[in-house]
Amino acid sequence: MSHQNPEIKDDPMYRLLREGEVEEFNARRASGETCDLTGCDFRTLDLRKLHARGLDLRDCYFRQSDLRGVDLSEANLEGASINAAKISGVYFPRELSADEIMLSLTHGTRMRYRKD
Repeated sequence: MSHQNPEIKDDPMYRLLREGEVEEFNARRASGETCDLTGCDFRTLDLRKLHARGLDLRDCYFRQSDLRGVDLSEANLEGASINAAKISGVYFPRELSADEIMLSLTHGTRMRYRKD
């Protein structure tokens, strides 16, 4: 896990998300386009329609972003932070405990997966 500050990358797929083009991102990803979203800054973005299955979101920063209803159960959120994000209806990965999620939501801690 890296401990770098979240960054705004020049990846074209990431730029789609930053510009609010979530459905275009989903369509291009479904057609096979790849992206590198690790360590990205998603602060305040509306990601409600994101198809997150299989996304590597390690070390991402979701402060005050809108994630309502997003299925993150098959995304990698190791080291991500969701401070003050809107998370109603989010389906988190099984490896994240409710305590980890709450600590990140209220204090901005980076989420750690439990190793069963």
